[in-house]
Amino acid sequence: MLEATKPQNSPDRTPINPALEAESRIARIAVTVFPILVVVAGVVGFLLPGAFKPLGPTVPYLLGIIMFCMGLTLTPPDFAAVARRPWAVALGIVAHYIIMPGAGWLIAGALNLEPELAVGVILVGCAPSGTASNVMAFLAKGDVALSVAVASVSTLIAPIVTPLLVLFLAGSYLQVDAAGMVLDIVKTVLLPVVAGLLARLFLKKLVAKVLPALPWASAVVISLIVAIVVAGSAGKIVAAGAIVFLAVVLHNGFGLGLGYLAGKLGRLDDKARRALAFEVGMQNSGLAATLAAAHFSPLAALPSAVFSLWHNISGAIVAAWLARRPLRDAPLPGAPLQEKRA
Repeated sequence: MLEATKPQNSPDRTPINPALEAESRIARIAVTVFPILVVVAGVVGFLLPGAFKPLGPTVPYLLGIIMFCMGLTLTPPDFAAVARRPWAVALGIVAHYIIMPGAGWLIAGALNLEPELAVGVILVGCAPSGTASNVMAFLAKGDVALSVAVASVSTLIAPIVTPLLVLFLAGSYLQVDAAGMVLDIVKTVLLPVVAGLLARLFLKKLVAKVLPALPWASAVVISLIVAIVVAGSAGKIVAAGAIVFLAVVLHNGFGLGLGYLAGKLGRLDDKARRALAFEVGMQNSGLAATLAAAHFSPLAALPSAVFSLWHNISGAIVAAWLARRPLRDAPLPGAPLQEKRA
């Protein structure tokens, strides 16, 4: 995850998370290289399934590494941001857990996906915010403090919200073990995040040294998860690949667009709208892939693998486009600042 900061002479003095100073210097490179790594991993997993398929049982532990890295980037000011802006954070959480699960369910039905793929698409939609969403918000000149707050809360409540949503929306396709899913999310998401947060609090100097490497560590581990997931369903990818790709593109597109619209309807400023676009449209596809493989089948994990690739490509493109557009409620460069009248 990436945290927000503003220089001291900036008119917008958003509370600073020190992790950004190290991470932002390599964020653009990581965002550019990450999709390439995922593509290469997917191709290798498809061509050499025998090498990666036996690694299937390691996926929960790999996800735990990613979530531990996420915990390392969190600081107390990130949680203080929730208290300062409860409405904006609540809007982001509600939008995330309504838009993406609902869109996944509608797309699965509209495309008449087979049960395993339908559950996979719905499961992606029910996952918390993606670990790269903060990077995209930063690159898009969005409200990164809000992005971090929404991503953190959506992850912390995932052990309860995600299984219930999957049970409600996907239960008609396949049997859902909601209790087992709760336990898995606690073990692979909540506990590693808390462990990372504690390490950040008590091992500050050591953690500061490894912060610049965290985006790369997450990128490599996510790529390995994609290779394992693709290897597990390599035999069916040729037949299902096109329809899965279409479902993922639609799903991600709805999330990005409706996330921005939710911020607009909630009367948030343009920086906050940009942040919500990524917090809604980008999912923790690693978690979705882990749950799909553990509770359903390798084929059900395929939408998660494709989503992991596509949402980073689309997110980078949208972030670059937004970065070139002036903030709608910000003064133009050189324009005199006007005081608001009561």
